[in-house]
Amino acid sequence: MAAGEANTLGGRVARYARVGSAVGGLAVRLGAERVLGVKLDRERHAADLRAALGGLKGPLMKVAQLMSTIPDALPDEYVAELSQLQSNAPAMGWPFVKRRMASELGPDWEARFASFGREAAAAASLGQVHRATARDGAALACKLQYPDMASAVEADLRQLKLIFAIHARYDAAIRTERIHDEISARLREELDYAREARHMAFYAHMLEGEPGVTVPTGVPELSTGRLLTMNWLDGTPLLAAKDAPLETRNRIATNMFRAWYVPFYGYATIHGDPHLGNYSVRPDGGINLLDFGCVRVFRPAFVAGVIDLYRAIRDGDEALAVSAYEAWGFKGLSREKIRCLNRWAEFVYAPLLEDRSRRIDETNSGVYGRAVAEKVHAELRELGGVEPPREFVLMDRAAIGLGSVFLHLKAEVNWHRAFHGLIDGFDAGVLAARQRAALDRAGLPQAA
Repeated sequence: MAAGEANTLGGRVARYARVGSAVGGLAVRLGAERVLGVKLDRERHAADLRAALGGLKGPLMKVAQLMSTIPDALPDEYVAELSQLQSNAPAMGWPFVKRRMASELGPDWEARFASFGREAAAAASLGQVHRATARDGAALACKLQYPDMASAVEADLRQLKLIFAIHARYDAAIRTERIHDEISARLREELDYAREARHMAFYAHMLEGEPGVTVPTGVPELSTGRLLTMNWLDGTPLLAAKDAPLETRNRIATNMFRAWYVPFYGYATIHGDPHLGNYSVRPDGGINLLDFGCVRVFRPAFVAGVIDLYRAIRDGDEALAVSAYEAWGFKGLSREKIRCLNRWAEFVYAPLLEDRSRRIDETNSGVYGRAVAEKVHAELRELGGVEPPREFVLMDRAAIGLGSVFLHLKAEVNWHRAFHGLIDGFDAGVLAARQRAALDRAGLPQAA
């Protein structure tokens, strides 16, 4: 770890001071509106909050991205603003970059490249990417972490816990302890770029038989725990393809589906962050995966539970649904809560149940799943709430995030056949053995 990068009390205190007005202001104003009936200009406040979080960078911005996808967690005005944080973070300037690169590769770092772009090609919550050229002429992408992120993570996770606690006083439909645990674990992992390099190699192995998906190759000699260098992959943003011919949009959607679900059903692993900044589209409709910080490795039993719940919804088998939820980690579910959760599952699995080409959501909703989720959420509140298991958090996020992508594309795909092409002949024992071998090969820990 570079000098000054430790999780320090001073760093945390400084972070508390910087985030206090943004997060505290949100909690106080929402609380005043709910409890005291004080009216506020939500649109203006939401825009102010987005500007504050975007400028702060760090994990709070990633949390904001996540919260914008959780139904009923925040009012619609906040969702609209926070969703813009996906890839619009302001970049840090050249003096910062020079100091940061010197701390990672030494004072002669520039001599190790043929060229290095002064302007960031992309900027996100925990770091920014610069284009570079290797001494042999290869095009490179250098992902450089912002300073003092370890302190920022711990400070922001404490702020998130406060937000959850305040929200729970007004809405107990979803208990958030496990959600906080899962977000905490994943954010801490995202700080370790050496681990992300192993994730990248892991994904290259899992997807090596997928011509429609490309994974970058790392450059170990130009990488550290806070700098990840890889080959540059050319591509365009997904939204640039939304007016392409239907055949092209369907090809992109199918490649996205396989990029996320070949690893899940084949290796019990999911890319937990399918936002627009984490991939690009090649001219042939192929997908470039660009970021591997948020990766979740599951127990094979969890994957078996996902498949069992599909079969339970298809066959109307309530007992199998109970078994599936228990395999996921839900505990103490009443029959009423199970039926309520099944309504959400029926929505999520609906495209997979029909053997025909169709859009992912034929209601043409502007936000995938939000109306259905809000109804389920309200009913769960009446039933006393549930505590989602940790493993459920990123799986649900991936499903909804990908659904939103397919909605943007207006893709018409036979999701049933795409899904059955991955699950037919499923064997949890074979999956477990394959997963163990692949994780060992990548130098990653086994699923807990």
